Amino acid sequence: MLTNSNYNPDVLSCLANLSSDEVFTPPQLVNSILDLLPKDIWRSKEARFLDPFCKTGVFLREIAKRLDAGLEKVIPDRQERINHIFSKQLFGIAITELTSLLSRRSVYCSKTADGRYSVCETFDNPQGNIRFERIEHTWAKGKCVFCGASEANYERGEELETHAYEFIHTDNPEEIFNMKFDVIVGNPPYQLSDGGAGASAMPIYQKFVEQAKKLNPRYLTMIIPARWYAGGRGLDGFRKEMREDKRIKAIVDYPKSRECFQGVDIAGGVCYFLWERDYSGDCDFTSITEDSVAREKRSLSEFDVIIRANVGADIVRKIMKKTAKMMSDEVLKVSPFGLRSYVRGKDRSFRDSVTVITSAGKGYIPRADVVKNEDLIDSFKLCIGYLNPDRAGVNNAMDGMVNVTTKQKILSPGEVVTETYIIPYANTDKIQVLNSASYLRTKFARFLIWLTLSSMHIAQNNFQFVPMLDFTETWTDENLYKKYGLTKDEIAFIESKIRPMEVSNE
Repeated sequence: MLTNSNYNPDVLSCLANLSSDEVFTPPQLVNSILDLLPKDIWRSKEARFLDPFCKTGVFLREIAKRLDAGLEKVIPDRQERINHIFSKQLFGIAITELTSLLSRRSVYCSKTADGRYSVCETFDNPQGNIRFERIEHTWAKGKCVFCGASEANYERGEELETHAYEFIHTDNPEEIFNMKFDVIVGNPPYQLSDGGAGASAMPIYQKFVEQAKKLNPRYLTMIIPARWYAGGRGLDGFRKEMREDKRIKAIVDYPKSRECFQGVDIAGGVCYFLWERDYSGDCDFTSITEDSVAREKRSLSEFDVIIRANVGADIVRKIMKKTAKMMSDEVLKVSPFGLRSYVRGKDRSFRDSVTVITSAGKGYIPRADVVKNEDLIDSFKLCIGYLNPDRAGVNNAMDGMVNVTTKQKILSPGEVVTETYIIPYANTDKIQVLNSASYLRTKFARFLIWLTLSSMHIAQNNFQFVPMLDFTETWTDENLYKKYGLTKDEIAFIESKIRPMEVSNE
């Protein structure tokens, strides 16, 4: 028995997500996204809106509410106004047959647009303006030429969804409705399994953004994973294009996805943006965390990656003025010695063997098996795990602080590692390697790595803002803060975000 008879939640706020790939958008978040659009758009009876990846119809439903209020004086008769809005202004493409029915029910109050209970009287077909067509992938060499899906995973029978989304499975998206749109808005599917090992998946949300731009609307706003900030698999070109696009007027950033999508963890967080066709200038960048909202107008192309913390951008600017070389020049690339993660080696050493450190412990392999950076085998090496222990914002520590990197190991001459680890620094002088380790334990250095993280892995590129210093000296947070002229507020920000790191026994 309900204790509160007034409790009447919006059903679209209560739906469970189909998966972390296809995330339903809560109405409150939808309205925050729509607030980016100019207010006069809701008073235009000519404006056309497209959601090309409908899941629940919530975007079109909330747009309809705004137009209903905004057009009251323009079209005074309520039924005439509703007929006009639904038949002339709102259009959608559902991602599955199920979501097409759900979307029509949310928007038209009927799963069929021409049904008895539909709020719009003018439709003469069951789909109305929310269409769904079963699309097949176009295979070439085992991959879809449009979305890159694996033929082995997605060549299915008639009884299963193909997940070949209509909007991105065409070279001519303008032919889907044969009309121009003023606004394209929505929350696209995020990724597809690519048939790789384990739960391997590739991002596809960028393809929806790119396709939407082809339609050249006046406004484009979408909510997508923020992993593109630092690029990565399939996203480097997209990051470059977004960074250089002066039409991106605003970005609202959430480092932790749970602050947008309850119960959904997306490594690297999420963001929504406003792209405006006739705008050219800097981006109004807003970063929202549990305890703060930071807003700054800045150029997205200033750095090679998008720095989500505005105070972090100020700190990086100070560092770049005083630093000629960054530590990314020293960090070895992925798989530093060319040894795959499954390498284990033998239990005992043998002639011409080297020690290999793996996730399972130590083993011994022939020196000849080391096919990369052979000249560093007999150096001392600083080693850390390639996984981000905070899982790029997925872990929700009670204090809100992060570790950034795993515990450190100092490898002796004759020791190497598999691709499970990265090597930030190597030298024949053990003292310099120890000093590099203490440097990367500072909150200062780990903060600069943290600014670049948008995935669960740490790589060479994540050290691009970490200054390369003289490791004949020992560095502490205090002398680093002083060296780079950080303010009290900047220091306080770093101290509030980065957890102290203890010295590892290894």
